[in-house]
Parts: sequence; C-alpha cells; structure tokens
Amino acid sequence: MLLKPTFNLSPYFLKSLISNKTPSFFLNFSSCRSRSLKPLNPITQFPFQPRKSSQHFSTTTAAAAASASADDGATLIRKQHPHVTNRHQQLKMSRRSAKRARYESPPGKLMYLLGRCSKDNNVKEALRLYDDALINNVQLNVEHYNKLLYLCSSSTSELGLERGFDIYKHMESGNKDNKVSPNEATFTTMARLAAAREDPEMAFDLVKRMKEGCGISPKLRSYVPALLGFCKKGMADKAYEVDSYMIENGVAAEEGELAMLLRVSFDSNRTDKVYEMLHRLRASVRQVSEDTAGLIEEWFRSDSAMGVGVGNWDVGKVKEAVVKGGGGWHGQGWFGKGKWEVTRTEMDERGVCKTCGEKLVCVDIDPLETENFASSLSTLACQRETRADFLQFQEWLQKNGPFDAVVDGANVGYIAQNCFVFNQLKSAVNSTRRLSPSNRLPLVILHSGRVKGQHIANPKNKTTLQHWQESGALYVTPQGSNDDWYWLYAAISSKCLLVTNDEMRDHLFQLLGTSFFPRWKEKHQVRLSVTRDEGLKFHMPPPYSIVIQESEQGSWHIPTVTGDDFETRRQWVCAHRTKH
Repeated sequence: MLLKPTFNLSPYFLKSLISNKTPSFFLNFSSCRSRSLKPLNPITQFPFQPRKSSQHFSTTTAAAAASASADDGATLIRKQHPHVTNRHQQLKMSRRSAKRARYESPPGKLMYLLGRCSKDNNVKEALRLYDDALINNVQLNVEHYNKLLYLCSSSTSELGLERGFDIYKHMESGNKDNKVSPNEATFTTMARLAAAREDPEMAFDLVKRMKEGCGISPKLRSYVPALLGFCKKGMADKAYEVDSYMIENGVAAEEGELAMLLRVSFDSNRTDKVYEMLHRLRASVRQVSEDTAGLIEEWFRSDSAMGVGVGNWDVGKVKEAVVKGGGGWHGQGWFGKGKWEVTRTEMDERGVCKTCGEKLVCVDIDPLETENFASSLSTLACQRETRADFLQFQEWLQKNGPFDAVVDGANVGYIAQNCFVFNQLKSAVNSTRRLSPSNRLPLVILHSGRVKGQHIANPKNKTTLQHWQESGALYVTPQGSNDDWYWLYAAISSKCLLVTNDEMRDHLFQLLGTSFFPRWKEKHQVRLSVTRDEGLKFHMPPPYSIVIQESEQGSWHIPTVTGDDFETRRQWVCAHRTKH
C-alpha cells in the first residue's frame, strides 16, 4: 500500500522514499545544514549531528533519515520502530559512506588538518593538533607522524627541530598495541632533521638503520642529508663513505650529488677525486647545468689544477683505452703541465672547437646494447599496450623492415600548425626519402584517427596514403594505442633515423630508465623547423657526441644545457693547457 505524503513530492523523491533510499539532494541538504554546527574540538568532535525526523514523514521516511544520519557518523535509534534500526545495521556501508566515515573519524580529521598545516607551512598549529591528539587518545598512524616530522624538518625554529625528535621518540616508544613502524619517508625526514641540527653522522646512521635494521631500501633522497652535511663540513672522507654506500646499494648519484662531491674534492685538494667526479658526470649527466659548469671552470682556473698532471704518457696505452671506452675519453689521469686556459665556446658544424681547434668525436654505441634496449622496450610496450596489437606490429616490421628512417606522422603534421596538416607530413616524407641512400620511403607511423576525417577526404591525400600502404611504408596504429611505442621501437630496431620534434621527456620515456636512450636519441633524432621562405628545414644529428670529452692530449670539453636550439648553438666549456 502506497503512503500518501502530506505535501507535494517529486516522483523521484517519492520513489526513493518507497524504496527506503535517501535521494542524493536530501543528503546534500543534510550536509549543508549540519556544517553550520561548530565542533568543540577540531579532532574529536564530529561536525555532523543526527537529524531529527520531520513530522511530515512516515515510518518509511524515518528509515531513510536514519540512513542519512548514519552516513554522518551517528546512529539514530528510534525506540518505537526497532525493526528500522535492525534493518539499517544489516546493510553494508557503501564505498562513499565508508570513505566519509573514515574522513569524519578523529584520525581522519587530524589527517586533514595536518594536511592544511603542511600546505600553509604552519608548524605551530600542527604541533598544537598533535598535543591535542595525545590528550584525546587519537590513534596516530605513520602518515600522521610523517606529516608532523616533515613540517618540523622544514621549520627554521629551534622549537620545530626539537619537537621533531620528541615526536620520533614517541613514535618509537609505543607498545605492541599502538606501535607504529617507520617507513622510508620517516627515516628520510629524520635524516633531514639530523642534518638541520648539523649532525650528518646521525643522518647517515638513520639511513644505515633503514637498510640494515628494517630492510627498507633507501632512495637517493634518503642519502642527500648525510652527504650534504659532510660536504658542508668539509669532511671529504665521510662524504666518500656515503657515496660508496650508495653505490653498494645500487643508488646512482645525480648531478646535484656529484657536484657536492666535486666541490668537497676541490676544496680538500683531492685531485684524483676531482678527476673521478668529472668522469662520473660524463657517464651519467652528459650536459651540465650552469652551476656545475661554473664549478668546473673554477677548478680548472685554480692553483691545484695548474699543479696536477704528467708531462709524458704512453701514447699507445692511451689510444687503446680510448678505443676500449668507445671514444671520447681515456681515463688515464691528468695530462700536461702548467696553467689551463678556460673559455666558453661553441662547436662548428663538424664538431671542431672554435677556441682550441680540437675536433670532438662521435662516441660509439655498442650494437649489443642497442639490441638489449630494443628487447626491453618491446617487453615494456607489450605491458602498456594491447599485447596482440604490438606483437602484430613486430611481425609486420620484420616482414617489411628494416627502414632507413621512421617518421612520427602526427608530430610532423602538427609542427608550427594549429591543426594536423597532411600536406606538411607528405612534404616531410618526400624530403626524408631523399636522405635515404637507396631512395626508399621512410616508415610513416600514424594513429588510426589520422587516416580518417576531412583531410583524408581529399582524393590526392587518399591516393598518397594508398601508395604508402602498398609500398609497405605506412603502419596505422589501432584505436586506443599510444603510437609513441610504435615509432620508437621501429627506429631503434631498424637502427635508423627518427624524424620527430618530440623531445621524448614525458612519463612514457621516463619508464625506459636507462642512460642508453639519451645517447641513442642524440645520434638518431632528426628535428624540423618551418619557415615562410624555406618551408621545412631538416636539422640532422650532430656528427659528434654532446657529452663531456677528454682528448688524448689531455684537454677537456664540457657541454652545458645553455643553447641547443635551431637558432642558438650550445655553449661548451673548453679547458686546455696553454702553450709556452
């Protein structure tokens, strides 16, 4: 029997009442009304209170109101209708209700308020909330502690630092019922607190405890506080100890950390370590920032650099080392005597230094390294793409390849354009074909969405696509795929040129996680520019490697990140011995 409401209700509202479900707008109204209630305590007091049932509602309506109130974190008990309460207790909370219950719980409220403190960098308020939570026996978890410790570590006041250590001690001192285990973020933040208190030894001990005591693998950020602390204090040997521990645990130092080690080696006159750090920069960073370039220039102009080096060396042994290393360096130590001439310079089109006249070399890439990278790229692509689609592409490539060049069709069609221009892609393909020793068409990779639509309705464009397809020079990637995987794999497996302006810096390429990729990209990427007078202009890969190079005569050339576009040439640091 349907219950007749005492005032007009919409069909949707009426249906909800009958089915014992509370409409979403009713919940919203309840929320808005309850938000006006101010809690006595921001952590322990719920801002939502049970809503009294209206006299206009029937028993069924009261059940809906009880459900809404339960969502607000309170249980409405109606003594005259116990079956309503029982039915409600048997219902499972929805995902939204469970999330809201967590949010409105004392720990959830504390997490939210600490997040606001972190955003505002309000250490004082965070500590007040923490003290209040202890008084009210609020259960803290590792995320609560991490937020508090982070705020303390970023504080410039002595109070923030001291309270940080107190909070960490409280975290460790819990009994088995409320013991909180620290994670990587906890140890890293505590290492920062130790470094802020100028105690790098403690920061290093925390990292070792993380690894050896808790079995947690430290990240690079975990080591930085100890490394920075030792370097600031000029404790070179301790800094090298941290560095060795990093290497032992498979953590690679980046430019910032290598620059710290270079500085402490320079200041402590450890010329052997300066040499080592320059080569590690060569292997991992390749092009250095302006800050690192300035530090390197300072070193070569110093008295220490002037006094280091040998006057005679085994030329045959040096040449053998250069070949073994793939070219561009020998690693046999400082060569030459006397003062260094240090200048900022550029390379000409052939890779000849405009200052010293020395020609840079093109560092070889091991063919086996290329094959291994192509294999790992294929595995990763099969995980990210539909496996059957990518395997089908590999089979097609094996049948129709290898190619002399691969064209990223979508990217080329958009260069200097507001929309995809098929004629620009066609022009680029024809120009790329002329670069081929065999005059063969390059492989054009296009997404399925690019072979449809208005631009393909043009009969000439349709004919061109058909010609490319019949020649085995067009591959259309399926709907929902990422064509980046396809053109990159095709270019690497074919060991050929890649025509694209894509800088390949987004998340997809970060997944590759290897030093091989930037080296391959440097030697194979062809970029384009478009001018009104010349149209499409190709910018070929340089005939030399843009990486720190050490010559057989002992001079150094260090590329910086300054420049490297179509109009501005890259800036290099040239350091060579002056001739007497």
